[in-house]
Amino acid sequence: MTWSVARGVPMWVVAVALLPEASSARADPASAVPASRASASFVNDVMPVLTKAGCNAGPCHAKAGLGQNGFRLSVLGFEPAEDYEHIVREARGRRISVAAPDESLILLKASARISHGGGRRLDPTSPEYQALHRWIAEGALPPAADEPAVVSLVVEPASASVAKGSTQRLAVTARYSDGGSRDVTRLAVYESNDPARVEVEPDGTVHVQQVTGLAAVMVRYQGLVGVASFAVPAGSPSPMPAPRNFIDALVFENLTRLGIPASPECDDAVFLRRVALDVTGTLPTAAKAAEFLASRDPDKRERLVEGLLDSPEYADFFANKWTALLKNRRDDSSDLLSNFAFHSWIRDSLLANKPYDAFARELIGATGTVVSSPPVAWYKRVKDPKEQLEDVAQLFLGVRMQCAQCHHHPFERWSQDDYYGLAAFFSQVGRKPTDVRNEDLIFHKRGVAGFKSPRSSSPVRPVALGDSFGTISPDDDPRLVLADWMAAPSNPFFARVLVNRYWKHFFGRGLVEPEDDIRDTNPPSNPQLLAALAEHFVASKFDLKELVRTITRSRTYQAADGIAGNEGDVQNFSHAYARRLTAEVLLDSIDRVAESSTSFANLPAGTRAIALPDNSYNRSSAFLKAFGRPESASVCECERSQSPSLAQSLFMINAAEIKGKLSSPQGRAARYARETRPDSEKIHELTLAALAREPSTQELLVANAYLAEAGTGPGAEAARKERFEDLMWVIINTKEFIFNH
Repeated sequence: MTWSVARGVPMWVVAVALLPEASSARADPASAVPASRASASFVNDVMPVLTKAGCNAGPCHAKAGLGQNGFRLSVLGFEPAEDYEHIVREARGRRISVAAPDESLILLKASARISHGGGRRLDPTSPEYQALHRWIAEGALPPAADEPAVVSLVVEPASASVAKGSTQRLAVTARYSDGGSRDVTRLAVYESNDPARVEVEPDGTVHVQQVTGLAAVMVRYQGLVGVASFAVPAGSPSPMPAPRNFIDALVFENLTRLGIPASPECDDAVFLRRVALDVTGTLPTAAKAAEFLASRDPDKRERLVEGLLDSPEYADFFANKWTALLKNRRDDSSDLLSNFAFHSWIRDSLLANKPYDAFARELIGATGTVVSSPPVAWYKRVKDPKEQLEDVAQLFLGVRMQCAQCHHHPFERWSQDDYYGLAAFFSQVGRKPTDVRNEDLIFHKRGVAGFKSPRSSSPVRPVALGDSFGTISPDDDPRLVLADWMAAPSNPFFARVLVNRYWKHFFGRGLVEPEDDIRDTNPPSNPQLLAALAEHFVASKFDLKELVRTITRSRTYQAADGIAGNEGDVQNFSHAYARRLTAEVLLDSIDRVAESSTSFANLPAGTRAIALPDNSYNRSSAFLKAFGRPESASVCECERSQSPSLAQSLFMINAAEIKGKLSSPQGRAARYARETRPDSEKIHELTLAALAREPSTQELLVANAYLAEAGTGPGAEAARKERFEDLMWVIINTKEFIFNH
């Protein structure tokens, strides 16, 4: 046995310190080390204490680079062998004193008996301090090769319905590879995903707040995570409407459990405007709105959805969404060809309702030139295999792998090996220059797939998340193997992230938030619904239009605004949530109301903002820039800014661009001023065009009176035009217009 001894400490001192009496005197019954264990374990006893105390957190000694003040630890203790070296052997062994454990620098600083920038992290009387002390006193043994590993965590209760103002104590048990188990409640790390509903103390005591809804507590111990879910009901269950499909059944079941009432169905006008904007990003025309509102067809809502899905505007609108996510970005004039080709491929795929798995496969496995195979344009923008894996993981699997490039993902089970195993799928992407500037030929470079990890001298073979394929033949493109794995019905990620992404599109909030961060420690607000939507999507053979159809036909989607008892609900879909129109949709809507158009370079006259192929038009449009159109630099939808700003308000109130649209000689105001039909008809038409509803009696009276003030004499036409401009200006600045509701 080899001991780590501080320099200059006589061996007789070490011997005395290691006598059975000396070490047994430290075996406190409340110790964090089980009394039955023969000796303290660095991995299973010391590392959990350091993690619980926050020593190996990012802001402390796991800080990138040299850690803190020259003392470095791995993030959250994911590399215990390295941590042992840093603690015991670095700095000439001065951090550990086997001969005099109480004088060990690691204990002196942690207990703040000498100056420590992190303050007091351990109480000398605590079991955690005693565990460290015992490990040092027993010789500071290194990690053993046959050390039992934690294989699972059991969190109790795993889920519970808890009353407001109540307290719940969690219990956490670690199960080990040798069949043993241990109560690690004191050593686990806890974090609430919604402190407004539940707060959690370091010892696992949960305090329930006064806000109705769902919340979860993440429990972390030695690289494993568990979750305790809590439902905080408002009171007694409320009666629910009859469900229209499985979405309603699962939403209403959740609302019943929480005692939250469901809002009634919205009226036809609200539904018409809502679904037209959500499916096509386009306001219905006044004529279409009048026709829909007058119809007595009981199936008119279903027929409306089908018509919207078959329209070219559907493909334009969703292509606008996907081109941003797939980084169709123009940085140079030579990008024009690939930008237009890639956008056209995405739009045509949506128009033809190409199955989503085929769409993903064609993108990931793209080969050739941008002319023969437009999806290779993605490889033009995303050249590094590491960036390729990160984008594919986040976009198509809902897994954010960026952290795992350097260390084990802190809130997930993915490690560096998983990161580089996924990168290996892109290790055989070859490139050859073509005659077109900045355009490459993309091909499968035959050979053994692998990617060298910084921690390994040999290439890491392709490994999907939680799954292995063995050796892939040199003649097989590993990207296609990855695409097949993603689209398999048993894949736990592919379908879930897509249905969650679309759910957020239609409701303004995902079942999981953020919509592309699906992990065990970020549970959905309705797990059963997310699973059912994913199963339905797979059963439909990844039919995107069928998914849209299913969502929009539900009573949940067609719900009205909040009512008494559910106004404060922001996560359970008891009522409609108002959503700001995106930059492109708002610009097009203003053009629709004003009967104007916006000109974009290199595009035909009349091209709408939702049909723009890339980000370059943001630079020439102050409107799109002010209202947050993304630059296509990220696969995260968070790049699109939906936050209101003073600049936006000022733009809508007095920007020359807005004034020009409203006052155009060819616009609606000029036309209305020339026409001789009654003003009431024009007001009806304007309200239908902007808000998809008839004006109220009060609105009609006020508008008519305002127009009448222009008079009928010479110059009246110009005065009436200005007043129609004013009416449109008022409408486009209302929340009813700027929001989809």
